[in-house]
Amino acid sequence: MTAGSTKTQASQDFVPIKEIRDGILILKDNSYRAIVMASSLNFALKSSDEQTSIILQFQNFLNSLNFSVQICIQSRRLDIKPYLKLLEGREKDQENDLMKLQVRQYIEFIKALTENTNIMTKSFFIIVPYAATIASGQKQSILGVFSKKSDEETKLNKEHSFEENRGQLEQRVAVVEEGLTRCGIRVVELGTEELVELFYKSFNPGEIDKAVHTS
Repeated sequence: MTAGSTKTQASQDFVPIKEIRDGILILKDNSYRAIVMASSLNFALKSSDEQTSIILQFQNFLNSLNFSVQICIQSRRLDIKPYLKLLEGREKDQENDLMKLQVRQYIEFIKALTENTNIMTKSFFIIVPYAATIASGQKQSILGVFSKKSDEETKLNKEHSFEENRGQLEQRVAVVEEGLTRCGIRVVELGTEELVELFYKSFNPGEIDKAVHTS
């Protein structure tokens, strides 16, 4: 076994995800996760009455939950290169020399600002969990001892189990989305493609940065 394959295997063992299916994370312990992306809220710009209302709504939301959730904040350095390319294109299109000079000065200002200051973007996620009850799993294993099932029957049972667990998870997601919406926060549940992109960028930050610098 080469050093590279050893490193790859260790990375795979570190990731607890078994598969991503229909926007649902299935972990190696067969528990389920859904991820809801939430917008930010400029709390400081709200009036005192609005701030009090938001705090009370969020408190009511937390008190209404009968399951645990995880709130994750992801911070990344803002990639300003696409914006600079846009400005450079606008500079070339300018026919007025004064406007062209102003655009060039603005580009230099943005470059100097981003070089001296780390401008960060923040993304907010709520992880909603669900795990089937132990009693249900024990019942299935006991029944399996006394009956032999065909591959097709096993496949159908797994599909039924997935849909049942998914339904329970989506009910929890609906509760989270409703509670956050009442606080004035926009929410959206991530689909399969968004989840793959999120975790790829999370576990491969160096490759993303390398791709940006070489583009």
